[in-house]
Amino acid sequence: MILKGFDELKHFLEKPKNIVIVGHRNPDGDAMGATLGLKFYLEKNGHKCNVVVPNEYPDFLHWLPGSETTYRFDWQNNQSQRAINNSDIIFLLDFNALHRVGSDMQNTLEKYPNDFAMIDHHQQPDDVKYMYSDTSICSTCQMVYQFIEMNNDLELIDANIATCLYTGIMTDTGSFRFRSTTSTTHRIIADLIDKGAENDRIHNNIYDANSYNRLLLLGQALSNLQIIPSYKTAYITLTDAEKNRFDYKKGDTEGVVNYALSLKGIIFAAIFIEDKEQGIIKISFRSKGQFSVNKFARNHFFGGGHDNAAGGKSDLNMAKTVTKFTSLLSTYKSDLENSYEE
Repeated sequence: MILKGFDELKHFLEKPKNIVIVGHRNPDGDAMGATLGLKFYLEKNGHKCNVVVPNEYPDFLHWLPGSETTYRFDWQNNQSQRAINNSDIIFLLDFNALHRVGSDMQNTLEKYPNDFAMIDHHQQPDDVKYMYSDTSICSTCQMVYQFIEMNNDLELIDANIATCLYTGIMTDTGSFRFRSTTSTTHRIIADLIDKGAENDRIHNNIYDANSYNRLLLLGQALSNLQIIPSYKTAYITLTDAEKNRFDYKKGDTEGVVNYALSLKGIIFAAIFIEDKEQGIIKISFRSKGQFSVNKFARNHFFGGGHDNAAGGKSDLNMAKTVTKFTSLLSTYKSDLENSYEE
């Protein structure tokens, strides 16, 4: 764990400040839950807060409390720039480096004259003045809860904060089934329920709000599933044409890679998603046991993340990206064979 400048930050926040809270590009449940949860908490301490995210987030997160006040940097650029320029400090949540917000927003943040405070659980964080970093914690939302706890302010958590934080913990732990889910996580979840998080409603809003086309897209993805038993690996591909056929919306491929990992005997899974607008293949990696997809993504696909969940990208086309991926597996044969015991 890295806890840098906490006492100084606590002193800085003793008087009301203008604060901007930023999440990463393509915000997920943890990013949105953490930014909105922290916003509600800081506002209870007299601060004025704005959440700014780089771009759109999935429809199934738009119900979150406070979502309607969030600025999108790509769409509401004037409002976003104004909030950033008028702020006394910027909190960076659920990402470890400024490039994770995309080049346009990165350029703005790199010119920011004041200080950053980072709360994040990804490996190899950038150095900023104030930092709470812990790669062992399952989600940034859990870290926001513990940040509030460190400030002796747990009594300030209301139903809105509890709902936001519960959402991020639930989504980043795969509904509490990943190895990073600890007994501490469950105790925090229990407290959030006691404080007003309606666990059944949150689950329904996230997982039971599929469109017909999203389910058809999932069917397409599963029909594209390929298995490589000798390397305990499975992967899925989705082209732009396939996405368009089923009226793809942001968030529609969220969690699809986990279907590949759910196969018996598979300990390494990937999904390759063509994005012609950006000119890349977006990649998500998942693993079981000791095989680090963070290292794999960093070494070969310009990415990173956690040991068992990471992302990356490829500038090659789909066929060449898949060929590159499969050709690398022989190098990791021993690691894959010994990573996880069923």
